[in-house]
Amino acid sequence: MQAPRNHHRARCHAVGNDCGAAQLWLAAAVGALLLLIAVFLGASSGIDDSTAACQAQPGTSDEAENTIPADYLELYREVGQESGIAWTILAAVGKVESDHGRDPAPNSGVHSGANWAGAAGPMQIGIGGKATNNWGGPPRHRAGQHTGGYATDGNGDGWANVYDPADAIPAAADMLKDYGAPSDIPQALLRYNGSTEYIGKVLDWARRYADGGAHVVATAGSSICQPGTLALAPAGDVAAKVIAYARAQLGKPYIWGAEGPDAFDCSGLTMMAYRAAGISIPRTTFDQWRHGTRIPKGQQRPGDLVFFNSGPGSSPDNPGHVGIVIDADQMINARCTRCRPGIAMDSYARRSDLVGFVRPR
Repeated sequence: MQAPRNHHRARCHAVGNDCGAAQLWLAAAVGALLLLIAVFLGASSGIDDSTAACQAQPGTSDEAENTIPADYLELYREVGQESGIAWTILAAVGKVESDHGRDPAPNSGVHSGANWAGAAGPMQIGIGGKATNNWGGPPRHRAGQHTGGYATDGNGDGWANVYDPADAIPAAADMLKDYGAPSDIPQALLRYNGSTEYIGKVLDWARRYADGGAHVVATAGSSICQPGTLALAPAGDVAAKVIAYARAQLGKPYIWGAEGPDAFDCSGLTMMAYRAAGISIPRTTFDQWRHGTRIPKGQQRPGDLVFFNSGPGSSPDNPGHVGIVIDADQMINARCTRCRPGIAMDSYARRSDLVGFVRPR
């Protein structure tokens, strides 16, 4: 049996239908929310390569500087630099889990013991009870999921202490990496906590902690950044506004003919997302297909519309379902009345009924 990892980490001080047809992909539930907004140029959408910057780690917002304890902020930056995960994601996890170790609740498990679920420390890592013992015990794999061995002596004091942020933060980074970070942050966060609502909270805090409110994203395959680097999408650009609006609707129900704010159909969601970015597009899927610039497969960019031969009246040259491209695989769309949630992340790349892409003008 292999003993839990216990190693010193070197400090790095660098800073009714599918709109139509019922398609309930497992990946949609796993994706749930997102922050995978890659940055691409696109004159017709008002997006310019010059607004993007590739860097190893995002900058620090005033809110982060003023509200995160200095020792925690230093650790988040160091572990982010070392792990390749944006430090803002680690900081956001620390915020949501324990307010950076400041949760005053007596049974929170932040400073001693464990909470009701068996999680402990500032990053709320499972130590037993109802939670998987991710901190101690021999590392082993069951159904592809790591179930132990993340105990880490991050500060080299000879003790792997789940209550010490110097140990807990690098351990959390190891867990997130095993769960899919940095290439699939939503998937990693879902496996870390098990709640789709949790993903949204973490991603919102990550945005607030990044300098300029930028969306921090993994950019494997990006034409701008080398795989594995991070890109900053300014919050003001068109694609960011479209996707931010759509992301805010995740979890709401699908209702045919609805345009929000409490429910949407597929084209109602896309129309309102573009309206939030200051661009008017037609109301129906059929008309949206004819509005804008057709984009060859493989050249689609975040914010583009993706269309499918699905739903009443649909055909290969008159597609009846539409979603919003997030990356090379994922979209946000409003789909069937029986799907829960109705507005969710889905894989478009795996669908055999994909027709094409349009960039609204």
